[in-house]
Amino acid sequence: MSKLSTKLVNLENPRLWVVIGISVAGIVILAESQRRKMKAKKLMIKEDFGAFIERFELLPFPQPPPPAARLSLSNLTFAVKDVFDVMDHVTGFGNPDWKNTHEPADRTALVITMLLKNGATCVGKTVMDELSFGITGENVHYGTPTNPKMPAHVPGGSSSGSAVAVASELVDFALGTDTFGCIRIPAAYCGVIGFRPSHGVISTIGVISSSQSLDTVGFFARDPSVMHRVGHVLLNLKQVEPKRTRRCIIADDLFQLSKAPKQNILSVVCKVIKDLKGYQLPDHMNFSQYIAANVPSLKDFIEESTKLQNGFSALKALCSAMFSLLRHEFKSNHHEWVQSTEPKVGPDVSARVLEALTTTHDNVKTLYKVRTEIRAALRSLLKDDGILIIPTVADPPIRLNSKKGVSSEFHDRAFPLLSIASMSGCCQVAVPIGNHNDYPISVSFIASHGGDKFLLDTVLDMYSSLQDQASIVSNSAPLPDMNGNMDASDLLKEKGNAAYKKKEWNKAVSYYTEAIKLNEGNATFYSNRAAAYLELGCYQEAEEDCTKAISLDKKNVKAYMRRGAARESLLFVKEALQDFKHVCVLEPQNKTASYAEKRLRKMMR
Repeated sequence: MSKLSTKLVNLENPRLWVVIGISVAGIVILAESQRRKMKAKKLMIKEDFGAFIERFELLPFPQPPPPAARLSLSNLTFAVKDVFDVMDHVTGFGNPDWKNTHEPADRTALVITMLLKNGATCVGKTVMDELSFGITGENVHYGTPTNPKMPAHVPGGSSSGSAVAVASELVDFALGTDTFGCIRIPAAYCGVIGFRPSHGVISTIGVISSSQSLDTVGFFARDPSVMHRVGHVLLNLKQVEPKRTRRCIIADDLFQLSKAPKQNILSVVCKVIKDLKGYQLPDHMNFSQYIAANVPSLKDFIEESTKLQNGFSALKALCSAMFSLLRHEFKSNHHEWVQSTEPKVGPDVSARVLEALTTTHDNVKTLYKVRTEIRAALRSLLKDDGILIIPTVADPPIRLNSKKGVSSEFHDRAFPLLSIASMSGCCQVAVPIGNHNDYPISVSFIASHGGDKFLLDTVLDMYSSLQDQASIVSNSAPLPDMNGNMDASDLLKEKGNAAYKKKEWNKAVSYYTEAIKLNEGNATFYSNRAAAYLELGCYQEAEEDCTKAISLDKKNVKAYMRRGAARESLLFVKEALQDFKHVCVLEPQNKTASYAEKRLRKMMR
């Protein structure tokens, strides 16, 4: 063990790693790094985006003759992460030493067979982080797949090649696995849909496991209908089930972790929820507080931390429990192989493997208790009709070959979001909703364990509306940061204000109108819309809005001022004079109202 530990520790020395890479593995790391940097700068992309480790073709099972129904996945192609067994091919686990010490598989993973039986064609295996232990998608042995959305940045991992194959349109969908974010991170970074099913509902026979308590077989797609069809096959779902009203819950505190403009994200989601039938207006909650109150076993994992904002200690503890469980089960599964083989691995992975192999766990039972309690907590919160809405990731993808690597702050923002589904076993889908500063934005929906069809149906239902609304928002001015304390109607009002400042009067009217639909009792919304109507010369509409605003707020000075302006333009001079008089009573120092009153008095003489 000491020899292994020394070797793994030494691998963290970058200079020694170059020597080992050249002399033992035959990989010239420095040259490869320089080559990739040049390609990133020139945005030169390989034909297959570097997504594949191995190309082959597994043809689908024969199509049944008419009048039998067409197979549901006919004419679709897919790729699989290098953890899935394919008969007569060696499953490589993203590492050459693993591949060299294992025999070709004598059978094909059950999930692949299911897809072939339903008409899909498999076209190869994809690159991944070594031993499923990374989140960037980089691989020192096979190269890093090129992120089609941001070629100079990482694609995210560990299922990086599968996400890239889908994002670059090389395949229609792809299989990956998700342990602590391995589907969700690359889906977010590559701008595709990524589905992490409920734990245990898809067979893992013929799939290399990192942590059996956290691992799930997941999948990527660009098209929600393809995602839906693949999900029905792998999850063995019924085609029809009773329609349920959807109850959406926005975790306001978790959006504070995101570097993307959270008000834009929430405005997209809230607008779509409001417009679709069968959706209740969203509730808002502090999710971290809920977890702290409902997962008592986390107290054993809570540590003092200045890296996260106050209130996130429970989720920080959940991350700690997740990684403790991962290390414990990885050690149980692979300790013997690592000890006997002493594999050559990249620096980041070597540190994580060493930590897994050298860490002792005195509280293993508590780890499983945390998992049980958080699943129960989410079941109580979401029931059969609830959807928790959170950011998929907090930070944009880092640059390729970044000297700083992944910072501890990056981890501290990412894993509170990712640990929720990983530890609870709930199903989660990452959905792209536009871009910010040229990087993809992704929002996630989480449903209770076993609610996979409910979640897949939700994505199919919402996807096109989300994309349309995201396009509108991306072309608008950013909203002010209100620290997650703004409801949907206020979000729309702020968008109206932003449009008004840009002199986009019609757009402002539209936003204020949507805000009024959500909250008909807010005088400011009517008064603001009246201001936009005045700019458009719609004086009758402006007068009506101000009258409504005044009925809701008898002291609304702006509404009196705007109604006075509208009435003056409509030649209702007496009525306009009364409005400006009201303003002078409410605000004796208001010079504009005083001047208008004097002007109107002269007109009436």
